[in-house]
Amino acid sequence: MFGYGMGYYGIMWDPTYILVMIGMVLCLGASALVNSTMSKYSRVRNMSGVTGAEAARRILNNEGLYNVQIECLRKDSGDHYDPRTNTVRLSYGNYNSASVTAVGVAAHECGHAIQHAKGYAPLSIRSALVPVANIGSMLGIPLILIGVLLSWNQTLIQIGIWAFALAVLFQLVTLPVEFNASRRAVQKVEQYGLLTAQENTGCKKVLTAAALTYVAAAASSILQLLRLLLLFGGNRRRDD
Repeated sequence: MFGYGMGYYGIMWDPTYILVMIGMVLCLGASALVNSTMSKYSRVRNMSGVTGAEAARRILNNEGLYNVQIECLRKDSGDHYDPRTNTVRLSYGNYNSASVTAVGVAAHECGHAIQHAKGYAPLSIRSALVPVANIGSMLGIPLILIGVLLSWNQTLIQIGIWAFALAVLFQLVTLPVEFNASRRAVQKVEQYGLLTAQENTGCKKVLTAAALTYVAAAASSILQLLRLLLLFGGNRRRDD
């Protein structure tokens, strides 16, 4: 089945699978780096004793964003800014901790709130892409496989590839949004004196490591899209 110069065993042995493996290595490496860096600086208490929640409130107030709420999540992950409700949501640890990591993460999410308030175009584009990106990530691969099963139905295969490409586009648009939010975070932390110069160096390392996870995810998705194009992008039918 699905012979592509690979005999009976099919696609799983195709040499293009190396692209997926490269993507996995990139993601695992980036994840290990961010976990290590965040863990390191989560144990470093900032000299001012400012918690993530307090840092966020100070940044938002100084930016005139009194309407943006700050909420504490019941778990130690999932920090994000919700533009639909103007809410910065911090994980339980970052909300209550006075670590360098907590301040950095809180400042980053405030960076998104500032983007929203100032009408930062890439953020608006990313928000608009969310529905189609979700559909693309869920239906892209299944549509391609169904197309293959239906005697290499090129219509379904091409729709699947385009759907997956939309998910990749979302990740590419995410990159400038995340990097800009981190840049704003560093600026505001320095501007409002939330961390010392030495602590701010650690904050930059935390935000840089976090940004690399988005780069790795985007690179992995691009490699996966390339593999799909190599395997299924042709117009001829592959026979066993």
